[in-house]
Amino acid sequence: MAKHVHLIGVCGTAMASLAGMLRAQGHRVTGSDMAAYPPMSDQLRAMGIPIMEPYSEKNLDPRPDLVVVGNAISRGNPELERVLDERIPMTSMAALIHDEFLQDRESLVVCGTHGKTTTTSMLAWIYETAGIREQGLGIREDDAARWTPSFLIGGVAENFGTSFRVQEGTRPFILEGDEYDTAFFDKGPKFLHYFPDAAILTHVEFDHADIYTDLNAVKTAFKRMVNLIPRRGRLLAFDGSENVTECAAKAFCAVERYGFKEDSYWQAVDMKHEGVVTTWTLLRGGVEFAKLRLPMAGEHNALNATAAAALAAGQGIPVEAIVEALATFKSVKRRLEVRAEVAGVTVIDDFAHHPTAIRETLRALKSAYAGRRLWAVLEPRSNTLRRNVFERELVESLSLADEVVLAGVFKSDAIPVLERLEPEHVVDALNARQVPAVLCADADAIVAEVTPRVRAGDVVAILSNGGFGGIYTKLPQALEAAVAGSLL
Repeated sequence: MAKHVHLIGVCGTAMASLAGMLRAQGHRVTGSDMAAYPPMSDQLRAMGIPIMEPYSEKNLDPRPDLVVVGNAISRGNPELERVLDERIPMTSMAALIHDEFLQDRESLVVCGTHGKTTTTSMLAWIYETAGIREQGLGIREDDAARWTPSFLIGGVAENFGTSFRVQEGTRPFILEGDEYDTAFFDKGPKFLHYFPDAAILTHVEFDHADIYTDLNAVKTAFKRMVNLIPRRGRLLAFDGSENVTECAAKAFCAVERYGFKEDSYWQAVDMKHEGVVTTWTLLRGGVEFAKLRLPMAGEHNALNATAAAALAAGQGIPVEAIVEALATFKSVKRRLEVRAEVAGVTVIDDFAHHPTAIRETLRALKSAYAGRRLWAVLEPRSNTLRRNVFERELVESLSLADEVVLAGVFKSDAIPVLERLEPEHVVDALNARQVPAVLCADADAIVAEVTPRVRAGDVVAILSNGGFGGIYTKLPQALEAAVAGSLL
C-alpha cells in the first residue's frame, strides 16, 4: 500500500537514492535539507521530489506515515523533535532498505574506507552489461534478465545516469556499504543492515574521526561486517593492507585476495597507464583470466575494477561481459570529473574526504596529465579532514601538486580547538617543502586568487566532499570572463 514517506536530510547521496527508490515503488515522497547541492539535488528535482529548505516542523504537514531520519540529523532538529513528540513512526535509511528491498534478493555489498562508490558502480555496470549481452545473444529474456541488477550507489554512476535502480523479482541487489553510523538512535554502521551474500573489502584505514575513536574501532566495525557473510558466501579482500588482512582473518566464508601480490588469487600484472587509459592482465589462481582496459586514470581505479571483476566472475558473470563493461565504464560524478576546459585550463572535480584519497587522486592526475602544472584546491570539509589527526599525511598528499590552495575549515566552530585542523600549519609545511601554497577564506577568495595565476595547460583539481561555495561553476565562469577580457 502506498504511503507518504518523508526523509529528513534528503540530499545525502544515499538518502536521495532511497527517495527515488521509494518513489519508484509508488509511494508519495517528500524530503527536507539545510542546503541542497548537485548532483543529488538535481536528481531529486528530476524525479519530482520536492526539497523543503530549511528544516521546519511545518515540513511534516500533512503528517507523513513514516519518517526516515538521516544519519546527519541530531536532537534539536525541529522536524525530529516533532517526530518524537508526536510519535510519528520513524526509521533509518539502512533499516528501511533492508526491510523493503533486500528480502529474497542476493545482496552484494562493497565496503572499505576508499573506493566504495566507484567499485559499486563498476560492479553494477558489469552485471548490466552481462544482461544486455545475453539478450543480444538471443537468450530468453527472463533468463538474460537474471543478471540485470538493482543497485544503490553513493553517487551518480554515469553509465546509468542515476545512483539507484530497483528491479522486480529476486535479481541481485548491489549496494555501497557505508561504514558511517546509521542514525542518532543507531550508532552502528549502515552496512550491518545489508547482510551480504558476497562482499568486497577495499581498504581499512582510520576515518570518520567524529564517530570512531581510533583505528581499532574502525577495524571492529569491518570485522562485524565480515562476520555477517554466510559460509556459502565470498569475500574479496585487498591484498595490500594489513588492516584488511586482520579484518578478514576470521571470516567463515571463502576469502579471495586481490591486488598485486603473487600469492593472491586475483593478481593484476603488466599494468600500464597511457593518459586516462589503464590496461593490465588479470590472473586467476596464477592463470590468465582476462586482459582488461579501463578508460580511467590511476592505479587505485584499476584495483577497484579488479575487485569488481573478481566478485562478478565468482558469481558466474561471463568474462566477456566483464571485459566489455570495464572498457565502457564512464566513471561516477565527482570522481576525477572534468567540469570545464577554458583556454587550455582543465578544471576537475573530485570527492576528496581523506589524505589517502587525495594522494591517489593527485597521483592519477599527474599520470594522466603528465608534464602539466597541477593545482590542488582543497576544502577541508569531511569530518576527518577538519581534524588535525592526519595533518602530516595531508601535507604529504598535497605535496604531489605543483600549486596548493587551501580554504578555511568548513564549520570550524563545530570542531574542538585542540582537535581542529589548522590550515596555516599545512600551508607553512608545504611552503617549507618548496610547494607553493596559500590559504584563502572561501570559494570567492580562491577564484580571485587562482584566475589570474593559471595558464594554458594547467590542471586545477578541486577537492571537496561538499558544495564548496559553488566553486565548480564560479571558477570556470571567472576563467571565461578573463578570456573575454583578454586577461589570460
